Amino acid sequence: MVDKLSENLSERAEALLRSLVQLYIDGGSPVGSRTLAREAGLEVSPATVRNVMSDLEELGYIASPHTSSGRIPTQAGYRFFVDSMLRVEPLNNDAFGQLEHEFEGRADPQQLLERATNLVSQVTSFAGIVTVPRDQDVRFRQIEFLDLSENRVLAILVTEDGRVQNRVIAVERKFSPSELVEAANFFNHKYRGRSLAEVRHVLLTEMARDNEQMGTAVRTAASVARGLFDDDEEGAENADVGDVVLSGEQNLLDVPDLAELDTLRDLFTAFKAKHDLLELLDKSLKADGVSIYIGEESGYKGLNNVSVVTAPYTVDGNCLGVLGVIGPTRMAYSEVIPIVDATARLLGSALSLTGDSHSLLTGE
Repeated sequence: MVDKLSENLSERAEALLRSLVQLYIDGGSPVGSRTLAREAGLEVSPATVRNVMSDLEELGYIASPHTSSGRIPTQAGYRFFVDSMLRVEPLNNDAFGQLEHEFEGRADPQQLLERATNLVSQVTSFAGIVTVPRDQDVRFRQIEFLDLSENRVLAILVTEDGRVQNRVIAVERKFSPSELVEAANFFNHKYRGRSLAEVRHVLLTEMARDNEQMGTAVRTAASVARGLFDDDEEGAENADVGDVVLSGEQNLLDVPDLAELDTLRDLFTAFKAKHDLLELLDKSLKADGVSIYIGEESGYKGLNNVSVVTAPYTVDGNCLGVLGVIGPTRMAYSEVIPIVDATARLLGSALSLTGDSHSLLTGE
């Protein structure tokens, strides 16, 4: 339909569609032909505008509510507007600085995720959403082994998104401090930057081999880490479930476009179940930059009347999750898109800084 519109309609028709969509986004009321003729800045009569609007309606890009003689954009109209007409400017320095200020100060990764989704919710007055990195997506940065009494070792695992996990492991024999240092050095050299799921798989493979064929450091690392990853097997099985953090859902109760009870019920059911949200956001992980799903494009009933704008956040070049906003299809896309994009980039930068916590372990 977009191709048909762009091929068969004149520049005048496209200009009128652009004005109609913008007027409806700004005001929320159906747009009449006289208003559109005046606001579009074209020297055409209302009758000509009515003819063009009739063509646009026939193509499915605008519709006439039964309560008004004016027209409103359809979801297809919004899609054409976003893809072909929308001008998105990066945030100015002041606006970017205000967002950046919100990420100042030390915080653990979970706090940063919550801060990011709260921030986009507050700034846009819609619902904010962010996916929590799953174990198979999280990458190994560093491990340290510390000797405890009674054949126990403390494993301190640092991932590239800045999370620090401490776990006491029961081992088969007592290891000297030098053996533990050597094992940690081997571990850090071989596995840094690899996903935890990959590290788990390689280690379990190594454990299944003849220990006599391994080097000393490998045997020690495998022996010590056995308890660490044996305990994680259940987590590995459930790693693809994932999770999301939602903020500001109540903001959507104040959006007139979403006031119908059935619309709100379907939407909040989707929020509660999360499964559809996770599937949709997983698609965005593979996208290059900002993704926009308008209404039924999401493929999920609960999201049929909203738009979802998302951007991935990355740490050290690795995409760990997606940050986004859920709001009405009648949203100011030119304002929401740069906010989501900038906040996702700032979240990734803040998470990469939490990774510096590994220096506390090494004294670097």
